[in-house]
Amino acid sequence: MDQSQQQQRTVTAPSSSRSYQFHPARAKIIDLFNLYLGRGSRQKPDEPVRDPPNKSQKRVHAPSRDLPPGNEQFIVDFEQLQSQFNDPDQLRAITESVLVTMVLHCSNHAPRAEFLLFALRALFRIGCVNWDTFLPSLLSSVSAAEASLNQAATAGSSATSSQSLAHGIGSPGPSGNEQASVTPLAKSLEVSGNVHRAGQTAMRNSHRVRAAAINSLRQISCKIILIGIEFNLKPVTHAEIFQYMMNWLVNWDRRELGTEKSLAEWLRSCLEVIWLLVDEGKSRVPFYELLRSGLQFIENIPDDEALFTLVMEIHRRRDAMAMHMLMLDQHLHCPTFGTHRISSQTPANVSVEAAVHLRYSPITYPSVLGEPLCGEDLAMSIPQGSLDWERAVRCIRHAIRTTPSPEWWKRVLVVAPCYRPSAQAGPIPGAVFTSEMICEAIIDRIVELLKLTNSDANCWQEWLVFSDIFFFLIKSGCTDFVDFIDKLVLRLNGDDNHILRTNHVTWLLAQIIRVELVMTALNSDPKKVETTRKILSFHREDRTDPNNPQSVLLDFVSSCQNLRIWSLSATTRAYLNNDQLLKGKQIDEWWRSKGERMMDYMNLDDRSIGMFWVVSYTMAQPACETVINWLSSAGVAELPGLQPNERVMMMQEVTPLPMSLLSGFSMNLCLKLALQMEEALFVSQVVPSIAMVETYTRLLLISPHSMFRSHFSQLAQRNASLLSKPGVTLLVLEILNYRLLPLYRYQGKSKTLMYDVTKIISALKAKRGDHRIFRLAENLCMNLILSLRDFFSVKREGKGPTEFTETLNRITIMTLAITIKTRGISDADHLVYLQTMLEQILATSQHTWSEKTLRHFPSLLRDTLVGRVDKRGLSIQAWQQAETTVINQCTQLLSPSAEPAYVMTYLSHSFPQHRQYLCAGACMLMQGHPDNVNSANLARVLREVSPEEVTANIYTLVDVLLHKVHVDLQRGHNMKEILDKHDANLAFFFWTHEMLPLDIFLLALIDRDDDPHALIIAKILLERPELMQRINVYCANRGPPEHWLFTQVFKRNELQKALGNHLSWKDRYPTFFDDIAARLLPVIPLVVYRLIENNAMDTADKILTAYSHFLAYHPLRFTFVRDILAYFYGHLPGQLVVKILRVLGLSKIPFSESFPQYISNPSSPTCPPLDYFATLLLNLVNNVIPPLSSSSNCSSRSGSMADMLNSSARPLHGKTPGASQPGPANASEGQKAFYQIQDPGTYTQLVLETAVIEILSLPVSAAQIVSSLVQIIVNIQSTLIQSGSGFHGAANGVGQGSVLPTSPSGGSTDSMSASRSSCMNTASFVSRSGYTCQQLSCLLIQACGLLLAQLPPDFHTQLYMEASRVVRETWWLTDGKRSQGELDSAVGYALMDPTWAAQDNTSTAIGNIVALLHAFFSNLPQEWLDGTHLIIKNLRPVTSVAMLRVVFRILGPLLPRLANTHALFNKTLALLLSTMVDVFGKNSQTQASVEASQIADLIDFLHHVVHYEGQGGAVQSSSKPRPDILALIGRAADSLRPDVQHLLSHLRTDPNTSIYAAAHQNTAKTNTS
Repeated sequence: MDQSQQQQRTVTAPSSSRSYQFHPARAKIIDLFNLYLGRGSRQKPDEPVRDPPNKSQKRVHAPSRDLPPGNEQFIVDFEQLQSQFNDPDQLRAITESVLVTMVLHCSNHAPRAEFLLFALRALFRIGCVNWDTFLPSLLSSVSAAEASLNQAATAGSSATSSQSLAHGIGSPGPSGNEQASVTPLAKSLEVSGNVHRAGQTAMRNSHRVRAAAINSLRQISCKIILIGIEFNLKPVTHAEIFQYMMNWLVNWDRRELGTEKSLAEWLRSCLEVIWLLVDEGKSRVPFYELLRSGLQFIENIPDDEALFTLVMEIHRRRDAMAMHMLMLDQHLHCPTFGTHRISSQTPANVSVEAAVHLRYSPITYPSVLGEPLCGEDLAMSIPQGSLDWERAVRCIRHAIRTTPSPEWWKRVLVVAPCYRPSAQAGPIPGAVFTSEMICEAIIDRIVELLKLTNSDANCWQEWLVFSDIFFFLIKSGCTDFVDFIDKLVLRLNGDDNHILRTNHVTWLLAQIIRVELVMTALNSDPKKVETTRKILSFHREDRTDPNNPQSVLLDFVSSCQNLRIWSLSATTRAYLNNDQLLKGKQIDEWWRSKGERMMDYMNLDDRSIGMFWVVSYTMAQPACETVINWLSSAGVAELPGLQPNERVMMMQEVTPLPMSLLSGFSMNLCLKLALQMEEALFVSQVVPSIAMVETYTRLLLISPHSMFRSHFSQLAQRNASLLSKPGVTLLVLEILNYRLLPLYRYQGKSKTLMYDVTKIISALKAKRGDHRIFRLAENLCMNLILSLRDFFSVKREGKGPTEFTETLNRITIMTLAITIKTRGISDADHLVYLQTMLEQILATSQHTWSEKTLRHFPSLLRDTLVGRVDKRGLSIQAWQQAETTVINQCTQLLSPSAEPAYVMTYLSHSFPQHRQYLCAGACMLMQGHPDNVNSANLARVLREVSPEEVTANIYTLVDVLLHKVHVDLQRGHNMKEILDKHDANLAFFFWTHEMLPLDIFLLALIDRDDDPHALIIAKILLERPELMQRINVYCANRGPPEHWLFTQVFKRNELQKALGNHLSWKDRYPTFFDDIAARLLPVIPLVVYRLIENNAMDTADKILTAYSHFLAYHPLRFTFVRDILAYFYGHLPGQLVVKILRVLGLSKIPFSESFPQYISNPSSPTCPPLDYFATLLLNLVNNVIPPLSSSSNCSSRSGSMADMLNSSARPLHGKTPGASQPGPANASEGQKAFYQIQDPGTYTQLVLETAVIEILSLPVSAAQIVSSLVQIIVNIQSTLIQSGSGFHGAANGVGQGSVLPTSPSGGSTDSMSASRSSCMNTASFVSRSGYTCQQLSCLLIQACGLLLAQLPPDFHTQLYMEASRVVRETWWLTDGKRSQGELDSAVGYALMDPTWAAQDNTSTAIGNIVALLHAFFSNLPQEWLDGTHLIIKNLRPVTSVAMLRVVFRILGPLLPRLANTHALFNKTLALLLSTMVDVFGKNSQTQASVEASQIADLIDFLHHVVHYEGQGGAVQSSSKPRPDILALIGRAADSLRPDVQHLLSHLRTDPNTSIYAAAHQNTAKTNTS
């Protein structure tokens, strides 16, 4: 409830109260009350109270007066007075006002108080008191009186201050009471205020007086409320009474209220009021209001049994309600980083543009009400070692191990408090991690790697990957460096004191020693000496192999560190190791003798490599100069083919530096090298060598966290004019398109780069002549758009038509289709923006997609695009109207005898609408004989016009060409002759004279796939020997697809040979990686898509076969294979699936060992055994699911066994033992660096997406696959425990004897029989995982949910059907012989978290299937959550409370996640309400009548979740449900039994029965006024 009721009174009360102040009836009513109260008629209400506060004073000072008349006479006198005035409403208002005043005056006088209670009853009977106006007025005045008492006491009660206070309080307040209401109390306090200055005794008396006044006021208020509450008060009155009562209770222990003894009476009365309000028989206020009131959190609960009982009941019902907000095993839900998509709790009502800058909340912390919460202040309050702390650190540990995007880190990290400016001292909303958590996770990873190193495993690659992320984390200031060193020392000197045997920690610290925060800590921090000593204590002698580069580096790294510390501060030099300082001389001697003259860097021996690495730490600048000298050692030469006045120098080619050498460079050297190389690449006047460019890109790829820079913004910051140089722009575009595209995607910068490149395209598309830069930028933008696998805005600012070209618009639509269909839309706000985005695209695109293409589009797109009018007919009409003019112009321009000078005449005098048909006109003139056309003039025109006009020519050429084919066929021409003629014409454009970009033409052609000849012509073009020769030459010159492994001199292709005549033209700047063939890399996959859409499977097979070696160069071929299998799932023949898989290079992908045998014979498909699927899930547990710590709640109760398993047997990332990592050995040798797995980007993504590809490739139905997975999961605990009993030594089988009603557990009681699960051979599963049986079973459920969430919706439908079947077949749910109590007990056991159930061996099929669904839901994009309703639809009609609870347990936890998807929230809520109608409907056919009170927790949950949705987040005191939600529930409630309707009475739209509807009504009135 909010304060709207009080606000309304604040607005309306003052004017009316002032008018009543001087009404003649007021004085008469006051006199009448004074008479019956024995107060004396001459006493004015604003005079100080003369009644003494205690009996002694009363005896001394009591005045002598007559006894008041009897109570029975009062009503007669009042009715006589009433007859004197004509306006009853006015008289009632005055009477209520006077009554409030009298209550304030007489509350501490028992006889007078009793009379007032009598008078209230009597006046109500004759209609002179309205409880709905009187009670709020009374409570408001009591509140004001209490405030005045406390303020007056605080102010010292001086005469002046008392007067001003009294005046302020007496002014019309929220209740409309006049000044006289509280003035007497305030004035009476002057006495105590004066006494206060007399001494301590007087202070105690003052406090006692104040406490007695407040307590008596509250006591009489409660008595009055108890009288009024028995009458039919309005909901808004009930709400306000409840609010005041809760405020009194929550603040009961304020000092001014006195001792507990004096509180007892009003406390009990207050509790009595509350119980009456929340009494479910009357339901004046829903019990839920108590749950969110905070009463259960009051400290110092008074010794009052009634209050204690209330608090305990609140706790009980709150816990029962909160359960429905939480998913089963929610503490195991954690980001896996197995997908490109970053899951986050996105706040409601955030635009797409604003979401770009939002902080990620990868996990949330559940509140006591079950709500997901985040915020730095919350994270900092989490105690170390708690379950929430472990969950947070588990997430960070996994992130450090799997290295997700730096963009993710930047969105989740917070700067440690010690490094923040004072202006940013406040807590950060949305943050979920603290610097202490980051620190612990970093130390855990160091210890983990040290243990791995000590086991003699070759883990240098793991250390290199970690050093990159370590440098990034320390530089970002997310953890206090001094505190980190302290804790690392404690850890390595404590339990893990035996593991530091090498110098790896010293090497790590040497990497970061130049970071500003570290230098400050070692140079000016108060603890610098102590910190330095601790850093030096990590040194260990390391002489394992003097000829191994790593060993050489580790042996000398302490000396490097010492030299740096020596130069930092003189105060710490005394602690340095002299032996290590002497080693510095050895480094200098080696450098002078060998290093400076070392030129044959490709043939360095291992010791020289190690020593050069050492030099990179001690003498970074000389080392940097040496590397630059290596790369420029071949000298420079003039760029050939230029005029004397155009003399340009170019670096000669050498071999780029190999990754094996670059990998050991210090981070300091890498940063220096990158800056130096950027100077040579983008600023120098000398054209750089390919080796320089390649080495630069290798530097960026080898340390993606520390070295990444956004090139356009970086160059703009360095020198804004750099990008105006065509050579610089071309080089940047080539680097991005052919080397760094996956890096930008990994960094989450693809969208930003797309916007930057779009600016270039927008500036050039109408500019004449700049075809090379434009087409390269367009090709890069194509690749960027196709690389996006999450929703994106087509414009950075999000408004207005897109600036894309027609080609890019079409590709954007295709990308959206692939993304939505294969990965879903993750956020509801994106769904809202989708329509706007489509309008932006279609505003500048005239294209219509064919019915065959639209058939495969997701419905979200298809419904928008299917109604578009096909403009091709209009295009042909326009051609026919312009044909005569165009042919005449072309005849003059393109006749063999045409003058070259006519070109400029044509360009200046022709109209654009005619120029767009130039190529079509040329085709008409050729008639299959290209020699008929003046190629020189045509080529020159196409160069001189803008890129936009060339594109328009291509699209019109396609339309006219296809139209011409139809015309020729109608005239009886042979099909082969027609195609041969057009093939010759096209060869003229693309091969003979290279006038048009082939990639754009192919895209335009396949987009006309509704014409039966378009794809035939495309196939002919792709099979042309000229193109195949171009492809082969490109592959030969390019070297291996893994360019970073190339250790030879790169061959630079001639500009004209690489790009053709049209693109090279006058340009002389050489190419680096660009080539016409490379431009086809994004096109070939789209051709395959279009062929499959048109059921041209054989043609698609041939194209894939012909281009498989070429597609190996596709930067995102892994993503292409995964997405095409998902996009066309269920439509691909097995043979084509195998061809698609061969694009990958199977030996480099960690497929299951048995996978090839299941796809090798698609003609006779067989479903793999359960072993295959179980091994697939185990692989995900070992490589994708975040590992559990030994202290996790999922640990076995065996304790020491769990610790042992987690510390030793649990395989580290990428180090999977034996058969747990099936497949080729070279596919999983240790952790892979980013450059080795650029697509998909991380090892977890590689493993997860490989599993997805396997599932999608199996030649069996989705139903069979899902059935097998569910079969594994439902009885996973019993299967593992039975198979693992020998491993664990104890026979921990499931409790076969413990059946209903005590427990529904055990394999014998579940829907899956033992025979169905015995097919799985799990004898070695537990030992292969390194987990206990209990842990492994829970993690396999999580892995299965994650895997299913990555698959297309076909699998989701099957999962929902299987889940419904498992629930329906649970015999005890449908056993009519069981009592309600037995079933409730059964449901309680069945719906327990599997982590807890596994420990007690009480796991059930239904518990496992619900946990699987919840793990599945948590990884599902919001758009796909719409399908979850199928589960409930399959379970309906629900015929028992037990089944109703299962339904709520399945879908209930989804509702908080849907809080920002209003339509889907409504739909889900309506479905849950319909199941409630099934059981509690007026016409329901339930087997036994059930009392509505048995579902109190479900009622509380409904109240809570609609408040959560109304708030868009955690429920606040001001939260209230949306009006349309109240209407929805009201409609459903009409079908419920009256007793259940009654419990939902406040969730309706009637303000006369609902406190929430009344609140909405008051808010509307306030806004109107």
